[in-house]
Amino acid sequence: MRRVFLVVVAALALLAAEAAAAPPPAPPPVSAPAYVVRGGPEQEIVAARAPDAKRAPASITKLMTVLVALEHARLDDVVTIPPAAASVGESSVGLRAGEKLTVGDLAIAALVPSANDAATALALYVGKGSLPRFVELMNARAKALGLTSTHFENPHGLDQRGHVSSARDVTTLLTAALRNSFIRTWSTRSTATIAGGRTLTSTDDLIGTLPLVGAKTGHTNDAGWSQVAAAEENGVRITASLLGAASESERNADLTSLLAWGIDQYRQVVVAGDHVYGHAEVGYGRAPIPLVAARDVIRSVRLGRPLVERVVASTALSVPVTKGQRVGEVRVFSDGRLIARTPLVAAASSPAVGAAGKAEWYARRTAHHVFGLVS
Repeated sequence: MRRVFLVVVAALALLAAEAAAAPPPAPPPVSAPAYVVRGGPEQEIVAARAPDAKRAPASITKLMTVLVALEHARLDDVVTIPPAAASVGESSVGLRAGEKLTVGDLAIAALVPSANDAATALALYVGKGSLPRFVELMNARAKALGLTSTHFENPHGLDQRGHVSSARDVTTLLTAALRNSFIRTWSTRSTATIAGGRTLTSTDDLIGTLPLVGAKTGHTNDAGWSQVAAAEENGVRITASLLGAASESERNADLTSLLAWGIDQYRQVVVAGDHVYGHAEVGYGRAPIPLVAARDVIRSVRLGRPLVERVVASTALSVPVTKGQRVGEVRVFSDGRLIARTPLVAAASSPAVGAAGKAEWYARRTAHHVFGLVS
């Protein structure tokens, strides 16, 4: 039987009523000099102000410090606190020179209360006593992540000439850091207890008020009030950063607004798998076989953005055909980017045709043609 491959291109009427009613609303007004909102499967930027402007990142730095430390040390490694870490100053958990803590406890202290002494102790341990050596590791990791506006000078984030990042870069950094389960767990804990009977309290006021999956705050004179956070609701994840707010309350309110707005720009929908995509002939007088997706494919889709599905399938199949047999593929595109794909399969079986069956079919066809000629 002749096999022809059919390519179907169709625009999906996805959320048509909602999308056609009005263009997506503008992002909420915020006063911070730099911010970024990213969302969707590709974590595309959906709103931004000065995304690549170089600014002091403050304690957001500690995301990189902990990420690098955990890539070079084990959580149960024991660290003897050096005098340089105990005396770093400002935000701290009161580490004392000579006491011993695990890498895990120091990482918790760097993430939850944003302790400068803990971050420095981690850096000196991994850097074998040298802060510059550890900072080199931080900058190498930044380069590997494509953080083009970022350069580190220290592991704690205190203001220092040349210690910079950007709103775009810190969202990328958080996304990378959250691939580490330890950081994912502890970056959104409001409290923690570590060695020495220390009870720690988070610097993040948004924990418990938003569905956060990861976050890090920062504040110095040069940086202002800053934060990067990722929130997830109904399967939609939004990552947002806000740098340089004038006050803590302003930072909290504006970042909350940006995250809520970002989540509202997306819906989780079935982009493939909810209908019959076509039919394939099997011949011998049998009914065509419906072609369906092998499984439902669910994606977070931005409102107001059309999707295009491409269906590649054979218009004719050779028997036997087994239900579930792969016969093609469905691909879904958004702005030319492939966002989903799933096999196209036969929705029913059609057994092989024996010699007797073929003879009967040919006889019927011959009789039909002869009758047509006589008529």
